[in-house]
Amino acid sequence: MSLNRSIAAAVALTVTAGLAQAETTKVVFGTNWLAQAEHGGFYQSVADGTYEACGLEVEIMTGGPQVNNRALMLAGRMDFHMGGDMLQAFNMAEQNIPVVMVGATFQKHPQVILAHPGKAETFEDLKDLTLLIGDNGFTSYYQWMIAEYGFTVEQREPYTFNPAPFIADESKGMQGYLSSEPYAVLSEAGIEADVFLIADAGFSSYATTIETMAATIEERPEVVKCFVEGSAKGWYNFLYGDNSAARDLIKADNPDMSDDKMDYAIEKMLDWGIVDSGDALEKGIMAINPEIVQDFYDKMVAAGVVPEGIDIASIYTTQFVNQGVGMDLKPGN
Repeated sequence: MSLNRSIAAAVALTVTAGLAQAETTKVVFGTNWLAQAEHGGFYQSVADGTYEACGLEVEIMTGGPQVNNRALMLAGRMDFHMGGDMLQAFNMAEQNIPVVMVGATFQKHPQVILAHPGKAETFEDLKDLTLLIGDNGFTSYYQWMIAEYGFTVEQREPYTFNPAPFIADESKGMQGYLSSEPYAVLSEAGIEADVFLIADAGFSSYATTIETMAATIEERPEVVKCFVEGSAKGWYNFLYGDNSAARDLIKADNPDMSDDKMDYAIEKMLDWGIVDSGDALEKGIMAINPEIVQDFYDKMVAAGVVPEGIDIASIYTTQFVNQGVGMDLKPGN
């Protein structure tokens, strides 16, 4: 009798597990660049089963120089997309495209300006240098730098994503990504450049956002909730826990991503509070503050980057954030 009950219980558990597996929802998340440590929290939740625990099977589709994953989301071929910053969300709203920001991974935009050691003490001192700025940067954050700080068009030279001109000339500054160009300059030339984070100078955009379609929120809110909350937990575990399995997945998607590069990126994200700072300290990673969205929009209007009259309330929702999800995973909490 006891044996039969044990067999029956085992069969029941097997059936239940099978049903749970069958009910897992497959979703696709498209990143905006090649796999790297800056995407680590998402890979973490795939690797450690956090997404699966709330019912999702998540496929991460990497971006790259010739990939437009946002277009694939608009076409219904993926469920979530990694936004760069809020300028793209403003652009979607201007075109009446119902893309909604449901989480903000980076509380600080990791865009930086590099200078040779001792050539600039403050952000404003960068006005004394010739700055290598790419075309995208020139039409976005550099316009804000002109309006807010008095930088000039004349001091800007096009950046070709080659650090050699900067390395060769101490009178030049250069745009960069906090965990990329400073590492490249240090590795190639042994120069530990001074770094100025534009977020700390007032460029208040969120970055590495989670976007989805308004219809997804309306029709499948439980899927959005699972993905956003699972991602928040993943970032806590990636930054503060054992991230070895996530690293393996990142390297599988991008063999050029070494452990040294990831170590450097994680260190910089922690040191500069890219993920876990500001509102995230009290409301959890992925926090969205409407006042910050409004502040950034106002600054971009003043700089002539975006037009007035955009319905910015349509570009985001706080429905799935600001509840402190995952904060218990942070050491000391």
